Amino acid sequence: MDNRVFTFAGLINGDHDFIIGFHTLLVAVIILILARVATHRMQVVPSGIQNVFEYVISGIVSFAKDIVGEEIARKYFPLAATIAFLVFFGNAIGIIPGFESPTSSWSFTLVLALVVFFYYHFEGIRTQGVFKYFKHFMGPVWWLAPLMLPVEIISHFSRIISLSFRLFGNIKGDDMFLLVMLMLAPWVVPVAPFAILTFMALLQAFVFMILTYVYIHGAVVVDENH
Repeated sequence: MDNRVFTFAGLINGDHDFIIGFHTLLVAVIILILARVATHRMQVVPSGIQNVFEYVISGIVSFAKDIVGEEIARKYFPLAATIAFLVFFGNAIGIIPGFESPTSSWSFTLVLALVVFFYYHFEGIRTQGVFKYFKHFMGPVWWLAPLMLPVEIISHFSRIISLSFRLFGNIKGDDMFLLVMLMLAPWVVPVAPFAILTFMALLQAFVFMILTYVYIHGAVVVDENH
């Protein structure tokens, strides 16, 4: 399928890697512009886009602290929120005809998953030390170590596949759904499908963000009896 038919970026270069890279940069620029506008004239009583951003930020922290505690929710907010915004806008831009979701590319979602994977291990080692951190991979008693170690290793590596394929599969499916709807009703704006896809874009960003928090929490706060 020729991507140039469906994307404006394809008119510049039909290579799919270029199209994904173009939309990745576009999403990053959009986020930076919105952040700049929201913080350009900070007010004690927020209004407009500042109010929207403060509402979203407070909502993220409030929800996360119920799951991982307030300290971790605030400490790792920059990473989790950045991923949430990147995933949401990456999902949402594909809803607009002529654009493609960078999150519909497995290479994009894999990079995000690897960032989370290496970061939570790094934080776990930094917080607990190498020996104590990897000791929890051995299980609660020493004679279970030969069984528990491979299970834990497989479990952690499966998170990369889970994070990347869940996002990639859902957004790729959403793109196909939207394409079919636009082919069936090209001159009538399908309001209901757009609303569903917007909700799915938000839901996928939320899930990725919460899993990021959960994995970090599991790495830096481990029960001694685990």
